Amino acid sequence: MNDRTNEFAFKIATANGTGSASANGLIMQAIFRMGVPVTGKNLFPSNIQGLPTWYEIRVSGKGYKARTPVFDLMVALNSATYEKDIQEVRSGGWLMYDSTWPMDDKLIRDDVTYIGVPFAELCNKAFGGVRERILMKNIAYAGALAALLNIDRDVIAELTQEKFSKKPALLESNQKAINLGFEYVKANFDVPLPIHLQKMDETKDCILIGGNASAALGCLYAGATVGAWYPITPATSLMESFKGFCQRYRVDPETKKNRFAILQAEDELSAIGMVIGASWAGARAFTPTSGPGISLMSEFLGLAYYAEVPAVVFDVQRTGPSTGMPTRTQQCDILICAHASHGDTKHICLYPADPKEAFEMAVAAFDLAERYQTPVLVLSDLDIGMNDWMVPKLTWDDSYRPDRGKVLGAKELDNIKTYGRYLDPDGDGIPQRTLPGVHPKGAYFTRGSGHNKMGAYTEDADEYQEVVDRIARKVQGAKNAVPAPFIKRTKGATMGIVSIGGCHEACLEALDELKAEGLPFDYMRVRGFPFSDEVKEFLEEHEMNFVVEQNRDGQLRSLLALETEVPLTKLGSVRYYAGFPMSAHHVVSGIRPHIGVPA
Repeated sequence: MNDRTNEFAFKIATANGTGSASANGLIMQAIFRMGVPVTGKNLFPSNIQGLPTWYEIRVSGKGYKARTPVFDLMVALNSATYEKDIQEVRSGGWLMYDSTWPMDDKLIRDDVTYIGVPFAELCNKAFGGVRERILMKNIAYAGALAALLNIDRDVIAELTQEKFSKKPALLESNQKAINLGFEYVKANFDVPLPIHLQKMDETKDCILIGGNASAALGCLYAGATVGAWYPITPATSLMESFKGFCQRYRVDPETKKNRFAILQAEDELSAIGMVIGASWAGARAFTPTSGPGISLMSEFLGLAYYAEVPAVVFDVQRTGPSTGMPTRTQQCDILICAHASHGDTKHICLYPADPKEAFEMAVAAFDLAERYQTPVLVLSDLDIGMNDWMVPKLTWDDSYRPDRGKVLGAKELDNIKTYGRYLDPDGDGIPQRTLPGVHPKGAYFTRGSGHNKMGAYTEDADEYQEVVDRIARKVQGAKNAVPAPFIKRTKGATMGIVSIGGCHEACLEALDELKAEGLPFDYMRVRGFPFSDEVKEFLEEHEMNFVVEQNRDGQLRSLLALETEVPLTKLGSVRYYAGFPMSAHHVVSGIRPHIGVPA
């Protein structure tokens, strides 16, 4: 294999519960601190300790962040997955394994170089106790990789010092294990490999962060003070992060009292009910969940839609239906979130593509929810939420003030002869709301049953229709307030690629591959619903648009056709929904057959 500096991918195969996460994080952070762009994908089981787990690291000096389907180097430390792991190594690549035990001849590939390192034997001699030997074996492979890939040992030492500075015994054992792996590989193999690292300066204005943590930070900055939730993979860490931020920044320094409320409910129904109640009372409140939670919350979301109460929901999508595969990623909630609940409903939805946008859209979600007095759903996914991404540093405008929408205080109510909760004073479909207890003229109750524009109960056909038509006009008006689509033009393009959320990086890389083959495409990533006029215009101006998404049924394609009335014949479908993050390969191979090019 030719020398490829800062442009390769490797995969680490271990077993869940062996402590490999610490080693994998150490490796990724070390590469990042060397100034080299890097992304990591954690592919882990939903069941208890002992099942296979993998961690994929892609190094790309060009800045590509999408998952790659083949790997230059495989670190195979779980004999139960040897056969599968070896198949994923690129021809001409390498496989490092624990040579304490011999490799079965049936698993030897002539086009792969095998690097045997006796990790178990080395650690059994150097450490005492079964658990310590298992844990240090993982740290030893980090040292071995440092030698193979030319990872700066000073950076690794700096990271271990930071992590274990208050635990001298752990610091010593980790440094010892790293040295074991490094020195053995250096003494027994030609290093570094043709695939290796060289310091760059491409990460100085970036951070490594996961989407759940950044969304939680966005909630904090947006002024959220109430969170209600029921634990569910992969959304749990969002509320855990929010709790940690609140304990640090939302505790009164003098009284030591909390200025936040986080409630773990008995189920998702209770969680969304608490959010709606807190929002109606004037708090900024939210709940994080995943697909099964959205299903359970649907009736309450219809209540908030019809009663016109703000609410923010984060849907960190995973595979479905039913329990599905809780630790695999998909984009399978697009349709249910857009129209959650029985009856005619349409919800504002935001679609972040990475943790930076998760932070920004968290703030936008609260503003939109209060401005339009309606639920807003932020659709992330497991890949965005639970994996660490390299993104530009998060920024904040200190002049920001929350958009509370049309909230009338006591002074305004004093000057109104008669207040009607669902009147449309400005002609934009958005009524004026009051917080309970502010003034006798204000609203003290709200209802999910039939009501007229004054908020009184009704079963009158005209009064009912007047209210629901106004709500529809109000929500549709949000098309100009949701984030505008990301559009990238390519000279000579007559066809387009359309995507959503976590497909973005795969599409960007695919655009470059297709362009290099003389196949130019324009590109649009939808970032909000209801769709803006720009979305429809993009679809109409191209003879064919390939809609790239991660679900079986082409949900984004269906929603685009339904809302824009662009013919389905102009909307090709490119789908990958096996549960792993999408790669450029899936985009390119999905498009080629439709344009007369072999896949």
